This record gives sequence, structure tokens and C-alpha cells, in this order.
Amino acid sequence: MGTVVLVHQGGKGYEVEFVTLDGETVAIVSLHSIQVRPIGRREIARSRLIN
Repeated sequence: MGTVVLVHQGGKGYEVEFVTLDGETVAIVSLHSIQVRPIGRREIARSRLIN
């Protein structure tokens, strides 16, 4: 799960930031609009350790 931090060309693409649960930025990536979707109302976030 990431946060859109910048919208490109009226929604054709996005800069998305991914952070750990304690607030450390893991990555900021550029994505096309087809690679991004809003979260669903009943979705549950889950996490995993990155080694």
C-alpha cells in the first residue's frame, strides 16, 4: 500500500511513496494510472518483513 504524492498529466501517472509502519520511506516510484487502484472499503492491510 502506498500514498500518491504527485499526480502527472491530470492522472495519466503518479508518484507513489511506500513507507514502513514506523515511517521510513522504502521507495518512491513513478507508476502509470493502470498500475494504481484505490483501496477497497473492506480491504485489510497486511505487512511482511523485508530482509
